[in-house]
Amino acid sequence: MSRVSREAPADWAGKRLDVVLGSWPELASRSAAARLADAGRVTVDGVAANKNHLVQEGELIVAEPEPVCPFDVTPEPIPLDVVFEDDELIVLSKPAGLVVHPAQGNWSGTLVNALAYHFTELGLLQGPERPGIVHRLDKDTSGLMLAAKRDETQAALQDAIRQRLVDRRYLCLVHGRIGPDTGIIDAPLARDAHDRHRRAVSDHPSAKSAVTTFTVLERFEPGLSDDGYTLVECKLFTGRTHQIRVHLAYTGHPVVGDPLYGRRAKAADRGLTRQFLHSYSLALTHPVTGVDMRFTDALPADLRTLLDELRPLSEGRTAAGEEILGQVGGKGGLSPEFTCRSVGEGARATGRPTPSPPPDTSGDKGI
Repeated sequence: MSRVSREAPADWAGKRLDVVLGSWPELASRSAAARLADAGRVTVDGVAANKNHLVQEGELIVAEPEPVCPFDVTPEPIPLDVVFEDDELIVLSKPAGLVVHPAQGNWSGTLVNALAYHFTELGLLQGPERPGIVHRLDKDTSGLMLAAKRDETQAALQDAIRQRLVDRRYLCLVHGRIGPDTGIIDAPLARDAHDRHRRAVSDHPSAKSAVTTFTVLERFEPGLSDDGYTLVECKLFTGRTHQIRVHLAYTGHPVVGDPLYGRRAKAADRGLTRQFLHSYSLALTHPVTGVDMRFTDALPADLRTLLDELRPLSEGRTAAGEEILGQVGGKGGLSPEFTCRSVGEGARATGRPTPSPPPDTSGDKGI
């Protein structure tokens, strides 16, 4: 709401400022008026005034009400690692443990609560309870995500994802030694018939197409409590719930630390308490400016520590591993061709063309 002002008439003379303000229809109550004065959002004749000020006839009173939150969530001061921001969109790095939006069991403390606190404009196409959301990551998957500030931008980004014009890549460590350097997993997914919280590869009529490609980056020799590990880059061509986790488990190489699809022998997880899955690369064409943008996000400390522990067992990196791990091995900055208001630590952006495989007409879920 913009500023509101009144020139004090004779019948206001001698009354407390908060009492006068509390009678204005633009303000909710006397207590709300008092809070505005305490916050320095009320002036009398151009000077910030105390709520106890006694109004005099002819004084110009100006109040600046606090903006009304248009979102159906409670704004919460949860820190955000903003990688890029302009008038249209936000790129951020989500930490592991942060739920994307309120749902059963997590009605507060979510990414959406944080977005509502830090940004006054967010797209509402997903509803006022999910402002800004373009796509999702699972609670314990970390890394890059998109959010939108306007409905038109939100629609354009979601359409780009459906058309497979947003290039999303993940780093994950899996159990066992994957032999081929590259591969494609084309296996439809449906809700698990025995556990509603899980997804499974299925030929049921309700199953939806799901395609993931992988590239081996580094292999590690077996230890006393495991059969070795493989670090891979996974690229999504669809965005089904738990897609990467289910696909890799289906091949016999579950993600290390995965509590839902991983191995029961926890010693092989080497102390990791969440899935080793990180959204490290995001490439897209800006829906308004048309600029090709690419962001990369360094591995979080817990995942980097595990890789460091495995390094003595490394069989060597592949050519792709040398290139990719060189990009995300440290913290970078934003390339000079981009201009933004806020750049969070932990990302690098460079221009790159995006691929254009056949479109996916379905929605996008957490990975």
